[in-house]
Amino acid sequence: MDTKAKANPFDELMALRGGPAPAAGEVTITGSDPVYPTVFRIGDTAAAVLAGIGVAVNDLWESKTGRRQKVAVDTRHAAATMRTADFTYFRKPDGSYEPAPLDPVMQRMRQRTQPWPTKDGRWFLPHLNLPELSARVLGVLKCENTVEGVRDGVAKWNADDLEEAIARARACGGKVRTNAEWMAHPQGQYLAQRPLIEIGKIGESVPEPMPVSMTAGERPLTGIRVLDLTRILAGPVAARTLAEHGAEVLMVTAPHLPQTPEHVRDTSHGKRSCYLDLSKPDESAKLKELVRGADVFSQGYRPGVLAARGFGPEELAGVRPGIVYLTISCYGSGGPFADRAGWEQVAQTVTGICAANDGGTGRPALIHAAACDWITGYLGAYGVLLALAKRAREGGSYHVRVSLCQSGMFIQRQGRGVLDPSLKGLTRAEAEALQIAADSPYGAMRFLKPVVQMSETPPHWARVTPKLGADEPRWT
Repeated sequence: MDTKAKANPFDELMALRGGPAPAAGEVTITGSDPVYPTVFRIGDTAAAVLAGIGVAVNDLWESKTGRRQKVAVDTRHAAATMRTADFTYFRKPDGSYEPAPLDPVMQRMRQRTQPWPTKDGRWFLPHLNLPELSARVLGVLKCENTVEGVRDGVAKWNADDLEEAIARARACGGKVRTNAEWMAHPQGQYLAQRPLIEIGKIGESVPEPMPVSMTAGERPLTGIRVLDLTRILAGPVAARTLAEHGAEVLMVTAPHLPQTPEHVRDTSHGKRSCYLDLSKPDESAKLKELVRGADVFSQGYRPGVLAARGFGPEELAGVRPGIVYLTISCYGSGGPFADRAGWEQVAQTVTGICAANDGGTGRPALIHAAACDWITGYLGAYGVLLALAKRAREGGSYHVRVSLCQSGMFIQRQGRGVLDPSLKGLTRAEAEALQIAADSPYGAMRFLKPVVQMSETPPHWARVTPKLGADEPRWT
């Protein structure tokens, strides 16, 4: 039985889309939560967003062909996408496949990036991913990078004071709040007044009908070009989602930018990858040249960073009228926390997910999936699709904004069920039925295929996962 009223996530997404509702029978969602050991309906929420993506893809397909397709999503499969690392297998010398080994660096990070008790009886989660950000947190805590050091460092602070000190150091972390506390906080109040996905017009341009190639293999996003400047994890998910419906996606990073290998491996299917260092004028100019040929520009940098280099949304709308600019952040488009960086775990912590996921123990706990990241990535892709449809009808350049904290609030709007600690997600047999095989720069792999089913243009990735920086900075 629900402990809190359940909303309908698909209806909320269709309200953002506007226009006539999908015809009866167009969309089918099967299965339901629980899938993982959490009170939150993360499978139901993911399935609704993926179904919404299917409808938005359908809108673009109809604008090309005059036809609509059937869309289907299985809730268990949608939930599995939020644990892709569990279902990525590598081929052994004997030809069998085994799950990818756990990354010891990520294991150490996850052991430390947990809620710890503070001096004033509250809880605080410091985020220790990536070397530079981890060093900033340790500098505030004045401790060694061990579980015991981090725990004892947090214990010396009051939670509010530590949250402010971490923010001043431009590090990442958050005070554990209940959902009621978050909704009473100025940042929660700001987000509650904003739509789940913000789509704002930032420039004028002529309408651009969806490109039609008139070739075999035409897909809904054939001819759409996406520049993906994101890392870890929501942004890459958004661009990968566009790639599975036919978009050409070019990842842009630089050799000095830190990455997490498992996320690069699992979120880069279907993309190309190039290096451009924006601190070098000639390489920055090369990116500006790529923008002129792009339809979508996706970024997840700390607010203001790209604008300072001439790649803010308004600047790019001037360079390429008709651009769809996607911004992915932790805290959203405004409010007192808007300039703070954050991650999946921080969003769970501040919005109330951690506090409610304690299993009755009183100890806050992260849920068993990167739900805020994946939901935000899917919402980002959905927002881009809606903006492309608006561009085709009305013209204009658009700024699409999504955030991890909005996604955390969205998840909580779906109500809560009863915690079942025995649940582990998909079985190995279920996962293997959903996998596809490919030879990649990482070796021979099996990994989850796209979850959304489209009756006429089945989503798929036309390219294998690339090696970072392996491609030229150009459109094919």
